[in-house]
Amino acid sequence: MRIHEKTAVDAWHFARPKLAEAYLNAFALGLTAARGLFARRRMGKTEFLCKDLLPAAVEKEYLVAYTNLWDTSTPDIAIVSALAQALEPRGFRAVMTALGKPVKKLKASAKLPGLAEGSIEADLAQLDADSAATMREVLRQLDRQKKPLILVIDEAQVLAKEVHSVFAHALRAALDIRKDRIKVVFAGSSETTLRDMFARSSEPFYNWAPLEPFPLLGDEFVAFTVELTNSLARNTLTLTDGKRAFEALHRTPEFFKRFIERFVLYQLEGVDAALEHTKATVFSDQHFLRQWTGSGAADRAVLILVASGDSDLHSVAGLRYLSTLAGSPTTPSTVSHALRRLQDGNVVTRLERGRYRIEDEAYAEWIRQTTAGHLREALAEKPRAKSKR
Repeated sequence: MRIHEKTAVDAWHFARPKLAEAYLNAFALGLTAARGLFARRRMGKTEFLCKDLLPAAVEKEYLVAYTNLWDTSTPDIAIVSALAQALEPRGFRAVMTALGKPVKKLKASAKLPGLAEGSIEADLAQLDADSAATMREVLRQLDRQKKPLILVIDEAQVLAKEVHSVFAHALRAALDIRKDRIKVVFAGSSETTLRDMFARSSEPFYNWAPLEPFPLLGDEFVAFTVELTNSLARNTLTLTDGKRAFEALHRTPEFFKRFIERFVLYQLEGVDAALEHTKATVFSDQHFLRQWTGSGAADRAVLILVASGDSDLHSVAGLRYLSTLAGSPTTPSTVSHALRRLQDGNVVTRLERGRYRIEDEAYAEWIRQTTAGHLREALAEKPRAKSKR
């Protein structure tokens, strides 16, 4: 993804220039060349990276490269393509020439973003972009650029999968010798996997970046959105109602924007109707039903317990509770295997020893709503263990 100095204005975007400045200043100090950020999905992380951090980096004379690995089976191609797109046309031509496939149609004055969508990725794929040679050549051309580069890898936890280990090791080695010129932001929605990426000595990026929570949007975001809404809507939305809706939607910016859209389009129905419609929409996705039915009984039992806010999974009482929910005897080994599957699938994250959370709050709410009856039946079987939130 190429970030332009002039981008289309999104009136609904809540800009966070001070936060972007803080991250860039940290890189400018030279004490670190990378940092890791985590936040659950739909919390505004990607929007901040693309609309605040990278444009601010361009203003400070950085080259920038961005890629999102969420929906790709080839993170190697995605990352190398993002790096290639950061080059000026002359540098990109040099890459292709060095790899044995000169680009004849690319004019010296052309802008890479003017190329057909995906054309760079397609060209690199033909040249085996997952090869170390391709990545080295792209980085060699970047070394010749006068400007330093910021590389943002969104949903970076994908790199932790064993199938991508060879490329991840090669990427780490290549970035290690370029810390003065290439700064990297690893962002992701799986706190557990990101922590493993940087904390396990067997992982390619062991100890390579400090990991911290991404600062979430709060009351200032709500006030900004409510003010903008009232400049467009005939019926006024009070700040109190805005905050109430934000809380009801689990302080999730994407869901709050859906509520605002519903309120603006159907003002005569009122705030409560807009909120109920939004909740019914975001917490009743058919995707969740497919995800749920595709899970085993033990996994579903663990999800019900975690969604309820109870992480008492391995105690005698917790195992009895899980056995009732699963419909069959549950052992500590059963629970451990279920947790491992759910964590590997980025469904559940471990907050600390013995405490877990479902990654997607929308899925957690769907589980709470859908399994309320099962929960009551299980509670009737034994006294509820003390909740840990």
